[in-house]
Amino acid sequence: MRRRNSDFRRPVRRRFSNVFWLTLCGLAVLLLIILLSRETRDSSSRLVYTKRPYRHDRIADGLNITEEMLRPESMTRQINDQISLAKAILVIAKESNNLQFAWELSAQIRNSQMLLSNAASRRSPLTNGESESAIRDMALLLYQAQQLHYDSATMFMRLKAKIQSLEEQANSFSEKSSKYSQIAAEEVPKSLYCLGVRLTAEWFRSSNLQKKLKEEKQAAAKLVDTGLYHFCVFSDNILATSVVVNSTAMNSKNPDMVVFHLVTDEVNYAAMKAWFTMNSFRGVTVVVQKIEEFSWLNASYVPVLKQLQDSDTQNYYFSGNHDNSRTPIKFRNPKYLSMLNHLRFYIPEVFPALKKVVFLDDDVVVQKDLSALFTTDLNGNVNGAVETCMETFHRYHKYLNYSHPLIRQHFDPDACGWAFGMNVFDLVEWRKRNVTGIYHYWQEKNVDRTLWKLGTLPPGLLTFYGLTEALNPSWHILGFGYTNVDSKLIEKGAVLHFNGNSKPWLKIGIEKYKPLWDKYVDYSHPLLQQCNFH
Repeated sequence: MRRRNSDFRRPVRRRFSNVFWLTLCGLAVLLLIILLSRETRDSSSRLVYTKRPYRHDRIADGLNITEEMLRPESMTRQINDQISLAKAILVIAKESNNLQFAWELSAQIRNSQMLLSNAASRRSPLTNGESESAIRDMALLLYQAQQLHYDSATMFMRLKAKIQSLEEQANSFSEKSSKYSQIAAEEVPKSLYCLGVRLTAEWFRSSNLQKKLKEEKQAAAKLVDTGLYHFCVFSDNILATSVVVNSTAMNSKNPDMVVFHLVTDEVNYAAMKAWFTMNSFRGVTVVVQKIEEFSWLNASYVPVLKQLQDSDTQNYYFSGNHDNSRTPIKFRNPKYLSMLNHLRFYIPEVFPALKKVVFLDDDVVVQKDLSALFTTDLNGNVNGAVETCMETFHRYHKYLNYSHPLIRQHFDPDACGWAFGMNVFDLVEWRKRNVTGIYHYWQEKNVDRTLWKLGTLPPGLLTFYGLTEALNPSWHILGFGYTNVDSKLIEKGAVLHFNGNSKPWLKIGIEKYKPLWDKYVDYSHPLLQQCNFH
């Protein structure tokens, strides 16, 4: 046979060797993979084992009471609901004086709260076994409460009745407080009464009448000099009027140009004359008149005096038995019918020769020079006043009865109110516009007290409606007799007004504001010491 060429022979041995080596390499790789996988499994198992406690803590932290209560079958939520209801019933039980039942309910509430506290501490939900007893015991007590009519409807009715009772008590206390406060505000302190008596005796005992008559004659020219600064005060309070005059004089740049026109009643006339005659006020001219001197001030001309003759008005203000005492006592204060209080509406007739005056209440203190008020342009208006529609003060609808058609038709309910106590009056414009006649019209319309009830401010708002010029608020600061006043306002204020019941000469005066008034009282004066002023 002929031998094949070497290129065409089968490579038997060579193929076998290649397969062998390939198989051997594959086994080696497989063995390496097996070894590595075993090592990884061991290390991961060790990692899981070491982290297992941490994962358990995370799971345990997640089982809090809030999440437990969100579950529909939660025992914790059921117990919490029972506790809330039991606490409400506990209040009713105590109010009903059922102390035994209240004690049992309190004990069960504590037991249920302890059960919830233990479950929260161990960080696991309550089981049916441990919660069943607490739920059953509380349910029995709640059922017993229902038998005692402590159910929600009864509780609501009792609470409503309790609230109504408390409101009635509060209203009663408030009414009594208002009455006592009003009585305290209306009283005449013994020291003030003593001063009036001693001054009256001094006036009639005095032998120096010639000197007094001479001073009056010298002052007569000043009383009608329109180039001077004319102030008027209508009061029966000697000491309060003295503070107004003294504080104005002490703070005036030209006190010799200041003239005070004081009007009082017959009872205090002699005492007022004596006081302002025996004391000097830096050259300020002071003249005292009594209201009885004005013969034109009679019932045929003055609506207020005419109303005083009406029996219903007398009962309303003086008997205290009208309308079953539904009207608050402050509305029935007789001082609101005092002609000294209403004389402000007759200023042009009281001072027929004057053209401009500054009206001051007797409960004010002046701490700035007021001469600039006499050159203030009122722009054709009659009354210059500080508006009071800011913050706690009110607009027209707070003072007037807008259910009455007369008020509703003629006045804007949101019109800005203003204050009596420091007012500049242009008497020329007053006479030209017949302002007193306007006042008479509204006073007569209010004979049945349906337009307003209290004081002189409401008729003033009607009378000077559209005739009032707003002044800078710093001219007149109010509230010293009933509220707190900003210290910055006190510093800037020209006139400080003790409006309200807490007058500075009374024991009920606000202590922190009394020094503002006391600084203008000479407590070393012999008469004040004899009457125990301090």
